[in-house]
Amino acid sequence: MMDQIIAEAVALSWVDWVATVTALLYIILAARGNVWCWFWGIISCALWAYASYAFYQLYLDAVLQVFYVVMAFVGLYNWRWGGEGNTEAPIQRLPWNAHLPYLAGGTLLAIAFGYFFDQYTPAAATYWDAFTTVFSVLATLLLVQRYLDNWAYWVVIDTIYIGLYFSREAYLFSLLMVVYTVIASVAWVQWQKSWKNSQSHEQIKNSVSL
Repeated sequence: MMDQIIAEAVALSWVDWVATVTALLYIILAARGNVWCWFWGIISCALWAYASYAFYQLYLDAVLQVFYVVMAFVGLYNWRWGGEGNTEAPIQRLPWNAHLPYLAGGTLLAIAFGYFFDQYTPAAATYWDAFTTVFSVLATLLLVQRYLDNWAYWVVIDTIYIGLYFSREAYLFSLLMVVYTVIASVAWVQWQKSWKNSQSHEQIKNSVSL
């Protein structure tokens, strides 16, 4: 396996390498709540879109990466000026009952996409691929709005990606997903602390004003 990981790393083009490194910068900065994560996300996703289209003929993945580029611009604006009075948007928490539409809608879409690609294309692991794709989009929408819950979604998604890439013998990308899962887990804890601190400050502020 280690020999294959090394072989996969050597086979990567400079576009793949830059996209991978900038993707790591993106997720590390996003985990820390740093608005500059979106700058690196734009670069990474733009390069991945190019690689998916030009090198691998993965046209749907290229479209998905373009979507991520657009969302990165939205995230950059919202994180920097989306708060009250054009200030930095605060970290929020999605109410538990609000998860149901995301989970139900995402599952139905994943099944529909999985069935379509299973029946009409030679794609592999269609349902797992559809699940990770659909919920990656939903998790990105939550991240753009600074909902801390997005990291719980990413932990599950990246964990599934580990198995998905491993089953396709893409061991390098499976290893990368292990790193992503660890970072997402740490981010989930850190964002919860930040949210609780902000809630405490807000309660103190309200009690003083009363």
